[in-house]
Amino acid sequence: MSSTMQQDTLLETKALCAWYGAAQILYDVDLQVRRGEVVALMGRNGAGKSTTLKAIIGMLTKRRGAVRFLGHDISKSEPHVAARLGLGFVPEDRRVFTDLTVTENLEVGRQAARKWSDGSDAPLWTAERLYKLFPNLGEMPNRTGGRMSGGEQQMLTVARTLMGNPYLVLLDEPSEGVAPVIVEQMANMIIELKAQGVSILLSEQNMHFAELVSDRAYVLEKGQIRYQASMAELAANDEVRRNYLSV
Repeated sequence: MSSTMQQDTLLETKALCAWYGAAQILYDVDLQVRRGEVVALMGRNGAGKSTTLKAIIGMLTKRRGAVRFLGHDISKSEPHVAARLGLGFVPEDRRVFTDLTVTENLEVGRQAARKWSDGSDAPLWTAERLYKLFPNLGEMPNRTGGRMSGGEQQMLTVARTLMGNPYLVLLDEPSEGVAPVIVEQMANMIIELKAQGVSILLSEQNMHFAELVSDRAYVLEKGQIRYQASMAELAANDEVRRNYLSV
């Protein structure tokens, strides 16, 4: 690997394995995400996509292998350690605080401004800036999380994660179960984040959505990476899509 590529690599896993109880779910997963890059982790239901994100952030107690983020070994760390380093996580089940307002949910996620290793400023997010990125949220700052639609909660979860000023966001199934108009807003949001220099590792089944936003893709099947390529190469490879992605 070239030294520039190493410098630019924000997240790297090597031989990552993970278990739920006695059942092994991930087998030697190697992946990388570089600065300003959107990488899609693709596969059918049950392929291990969400488990990979949870293993990276430290939500699974039984995991083995190397996980490095910004040069720090986080393979045995608790999730809050990764979050403090600037690794954001947007879970599939949203987990908004239903009794708190939109504004209060955002405040919960607030962390200090960050700088890149070269001393330049990393993206800084404020509630005002996020309301521009998510106009729906801007129209309901005082609404409680429990009175929002699924798509609005999804946006709020992303916005709350961004309040931590992450260098990289793990985004679990953002297009799952939300209305097409929200999916479109999610795609625009990811493109905007990338333009701001935020990297994203995205777990996704929706090929069209992944194509809109991603630079590269890894394809998982039964907890193993079976294929990796640029998003354009995956989109053009009918055989891989048929074998590992079609339902």
